[in-house]
Amino acid sequence: MYIDAESIITGGSVLSVIVAIITLAWKLFKWINRIKELETEIANLKSTHSNDLEGLRKLHHKDTDLIQEEQTVVVYGLLACLKGLAEQGCDGPVSEAIDRIEKHINKKAHGQD
Repeated sequence: MYIDAESIITGGSVLSVIVAIITLAWKLFKWINRIKELETEIANLKSTHSNDLEGLRKLHHKDTDLIQEEQTVVVYGLLACLKGLAEQGCDGPVSEAIDRIEKHINKKAHGQD
């Protein structure tokens, strides 16, 4: 068998195509694996994010409850001050404020908003 320039060129072309196909297959394989890794990472981040949000919700509810308790004490203190002013003879806006606060407290106590 005689090897000429044309057979060398043909062999080189065939070898180049084989290398190109193998390279393409390898890059496709690496790309698919990277996509799978990213999907796993996204799922982990979603889980972490959900856990973080749940913790923040609990803290928010706790803080809100504490603020509401504090506001209740402030309102009762204000009502006591207004009643003290009413006992000293202050009328008009003091009596009106006492009535409005007592109505508000009564509505809240019975679940009416």
